[in-house]
Amino acid sequence: MTMQLHLQQVPAGNGRLWIRHGFKIFRRQPLAFSGLLGLALLVSMLLGALPFVGPMLGLMAIPVCSLGFMLATHLALQRKMPHVDVFIAPFRLTPERRRHQFVLCTGFALVMLLILLLADQIDGEVTHELMELMKRDANADAIAVIAADPRLIWGFVVRAVGMTALSIPYWHAPALVHWGGQSAAQSLFSSTLALWRNKGAFTVNALLWAALMFACSGVISVVFGLLGLLQFAPLASVACFLVLATVFYASLYFSFVDCFMFGAPPNLLDDSKG
Repeated sequence: MTMQLHLQQVPAGNGRLWIRHGFKIFRRQPLAFSGLLGLALLVSMLLGALPFVGPMLGLMAIPVCSLGFMLATHLALQRKMPHVDVFIAPFRLTPERRRHQFVLCTGFALVMLLILLLADQIDGEVTHELMELMKRDANADAIAVIAADPRLIWGFVVRAVGMTALSIPYWHAPALVHWGGQSAAQSLFSSTLALWRNKGAFTVNALLWAALMFACSGVISVVFGLLGLLQFAPLASVACFLVLATVFYASLYFSFVDCFMFGAPPNLLDDSKG
């Protein structure tokens, strides 16, 4: 079934609403959403361990993962339990939509690989050396020498800018294929146009997510420091960031329906307050 899409411009403050509704829908099905993120991370690790094709398959799974969480939120809004088949559902529709999803996934993986290869060339793989030293718990002096290399900054900039630019056309693209029946090329264009028209809301959304992560990190450091348990702070930070990541993915659906309102009632976001 193809739903009618209506691209619209929303207030900048809606970027805050997406986060708020993300937390609310997460509270409705916390175990289900957490389980889906855990499964996605596990599959990503297993794919990454495969030789040759593993990294490519892992990158191809990212657009499917984001769409899967949108489908999970859609189900949770209907008081239904999201299951693992949300990650398979995008490929159960028509052969045409399945082909467009495959094109999106392949294109995403190829461009991401190019970004990562370019960053490795620019920083001389200093980033990988730093990560290896940190994994081996190397001494602080060795880490400081690598961290002081200016190529590290340029490599980070290339990765950050490249991934941000890539995320813009892909933000809504899988959902536009799934619900709107758009082609791969049309969905990439529509997603880019939606983010440009609603850049205020997405900027507010991004800044608030960054503020949340910094605030959580700061609070955990202070609390565990006062308790004299600073050695457990990293573990608590990982747990906190996993929860925030789950809520982030759960909130993607709200940004999509707010930007396109595919035949849904205009008060859909308000309807999720329960």
